[in-house]
Amino acid sequence: MRALRQLRSETSFNLLGFWRSPAATFFTVVLPLVFLVIFTSIFGNEIMSSTGARVATVYVPGILALALVSANFMNAAIVTVIKRENGVLKAMRATPLRPWVYVGGQVGSSLVLTALMTVLVIGIGWLGYSVEIQLAALPSLFISLLVGAAAFSALGLAITCVCPSEQAAPAITNMCVLPLYFVSDVFIPSDTAPRWMTFIGDIFPIKHLALALGRTFDPFAEGVPMPVWRWVIIGVWGVFGVLVTVRAFRWTPRS
Repeated sequence: MRALRQLRSETSFNLLGFWRSPAATFFTVVLPLVFLVIFTSIFGNEIMSSTGARVATVYVPGILALALVSANFMNAAIVTVIKRENGVLKAMRATPLRPWVYVGGQVGSSLVLTALMTVLVIGIGWLGYSVEIQLAALPSLFISLLVGAAAFSALGLAITCVCPSEQAAPAITNMCVLPLYFVSDVFIPSDTAPRWMTFIGDIFPIKHLALALGRTFDPFAEGVPMPVWRWVIIGVWGVFGVLVTVRAFRWTPRS
């Protein structure tokens, strides 16, 4: 019970620190919603003749994937590097706080942010752009969100191993994910992209997350969509993140 109380306190502490950071709040909460409004304003929200679905049906799952990556990968990486370089993590190691409680608190706060962004993105898509969720696909949505959040949280902690300073953390994390958004069905569909671009997207987990989430909103999906092999690919990347974190994670400043 004591460990659970510590985990809850650590989660609450991380959330409090997040909301007190205007930059983190903007990039994690506001920016994905701005992208959703911009894309639907530019490309419209008419019914596509090729699929019979509205244009926003394509963008909502992509923006939801972007929000999940921001909440779990980028936020976890940047916050952890700042704490490490400011000596906070080193001080934590001198306390009775168990390492898994710190990691669990970081993951817990990321899950709360993921849930919040899911409600906001889907709510705006439903109210503003007539995007409907297929009720039969709700289990698939929850699994995709959980697998994605866990995997990208692990990758976020892993990327801290190559971030030399808190100033470099935002640049390195953006360098990792920003190019992938363009080849991963987040900003634009990759159907008409060159083969080498789609191949790059197929390697990394962002595309598989976006497509797995997209099945939730596909009005023509047959049966209950369970993109298991996409979950497997995302999970493999998560395991890779865990292995890197266990082997190379640092609690002390580099300088």
